[in-house]
Amino acid sequence: MRADPHKLLMGFYFYPRGGSAHACDAISGQLIAGGFDVTLLAGSRSDNAGLGSAEEFYSGTEVRSVDFTGAIASEDPLGFDGGAGTAPMHASYEDRRDAEDPVFASLDDRAFERQVEAWSRELAAAGAAEADVLYLHHLTPMNEAARRIAPEVPVIGHIHGSELLMLERIAAGSPAGWTHDGIWAQRMCDWAAGCTRIVVNSPKGLKRASALLDLDPDRFALIPNGFGRDFAPRHTSRRSHWHRHLVDEPKGWGPGGAPGEVGYRDEDLGALEGTTLLAIGRFTEVKRLPLLIEAFAAAKPRFRQPTGLVLLGGYPGEWEGEHPLDAIERVGATDVFLAGWQPHRDLPAFLNASDLLVHPSVNEQFGQVLVEAMACGVPAIAVERGGPATIVDHDETGWLIGPDDREALTEAIVQAVNDPVGRQLIGRAARGKAVESYSWEEIGSRIAELVRGLPATVSQVG
Repeated sequence: MRADPHKLLMGFYFYPRGGSAHACDAISGQLIAGGFDVTLLAGSRSDNAGLGSAEEFYSGTEVRSVDFTGAIASEDPLGFDGGAGTAPMHASYEDRRDAEDPVFASLDDRAFERQVEAWSRELAAAGAAEADVLYLHHLTPMNEAARRIAPEVPVIGHIHGSELLMLERIAAGSPAGWTHDGIWAQRMCDWAAGCTRIVVNSPKGLKRASALLDLDPDRFALIPNGFGRDFAPRHTSRRSHWHRHLVDEPKGWGPGGAPGEVGYRDEDLGALEGTTLLAIGRFTEVKRLPLLIEAFAAAKPRFRQPTGLVLLGGYPGEWEGEHPLDAIERVGATDVFLAGWQPHRDLPAFLNASDLLVHPSVNEQFGQVLVEAMACGVPAIAVERGGPATIVDHDETGWLIGPDDREALTEAIVQAVNDPVGRQLIGRAARGKAVESYSWEEIGSRIAELVRGLPATVSQVG
């Protein structure tokens, strides 16, 4: 590596759909703005109406996509060999029923080697051995491929949290079907040990990662996620916004259904004329959406004005545990709306059409959406654990509750809804904290400094 590193190859093993992909996009953009020559090697899919397309998602970066579409359509997604520009279907840190991406801990050695072979080919074609730095998001078979293809190129790893959840489940006793859990846990520890530095985005995440990966805390760099310039308070015509996304162009979906099958009539939206609560994220168990629906239904009789809850997110066909639509029916909740999966570029408009973000997620390493909401002046209710506990200041920039505490969540919702003046004051304070602590420009400069401080050559063997 040159004394002043310039050429950086960034790697993202999954096709884009979660918060870590948004962080990857923002970081690559900041490094490009800082003068680095960045190429992004990323998983992608070319079906599904453009959802999951790396070229579309990372539009401001030079992208070399690795397409999973052929693997998804094949009889053996994990054994698929489509040649250059493709790979077997990626695995997951999550164990979701009927998912097309199986949990890592279920993959045997043969499936692992197929993954590594494909990513070794793609890394070589992307010029990994000639790069000054490899910046690899998550801990995946791409790390193993990098060790084989470019063993002397320094690696910055970036842990986003989902890998730690899998390691914690293994440590606590793996579920049935995780027949290769031990070797996967060891691989992830080895890959982490092969990183020169590892970025984590919260103090709690650093502590968890250090313990689970058996690494000295000094190996880690504590750098939070941030928000882009589009996240700011802006006037939005709420009526037209919700009419468009819930009536004219619905994207909500139920179990086994397609985006758009869950829609609404104009007369259904009356509650959104009052106070609008927004929840954002994938339909995973840690997000606790059924708990939120229960708390909202319990709070509703106590509201002093019409109030609705919008669930924004849920990658089509992907959910864990009870689907939110099933929870709505079970509880008998009313004025709860499914808005479906929306592009990240549209998120500021959804936030500015809302009054309160409700985020009861547990085991959240950071909480990207909290920062983005705060930047728009929208206060949040979050769980006093992990990243959210460091982002939200209780009763100052939002409200914190205990994990899985439905009564506390209900009370916080009632308090926030019934005190609009206090809520607006807290929203202004939240905006101030976000601007002071979480702008991507400031965070990007810290990552650039980290890259420039790496040694010229390393060994990735931990």
